[in-house]
Amino acid sequence: MGDELRVSQADIFKALAHPVRLQILQMLQQGERCVCELVAEIETEQPNISRHLAILKKDGILGCRKDGLKVMYWVRDRRAFKLLELSREMLKSYWQEKSGVF
Repeated sequence: MGDELRVSQADIFKALAHPVRLQILQMLQQGERCVCELVAEIETEQPNISRHLAILKKDGILGCRKDGLKVMYWVRDRRAFKLLELSREMLKSYWQEKSGVF
């Protein structure tokens, strides 16, 4: 079980390891959004957003549902936002250490 767990954890971190996917998560922090809203706000092509959404969905980070012609996405577990918050805190500490500010 240990190796399988580590591989699954690595998959989650790989899924999060792209600035566009982090931006998508930040946008979804306020609640579910349709693909069209994500495309408009991120200012990239729809196929690119769909590819990123598929990666996040495959690794269990996002859920989705059809709403008429729209596909709505949401974050399945709000603890994903805690991961983002922790990484920001780690970076802030690192940058402060690096600049000599304590």
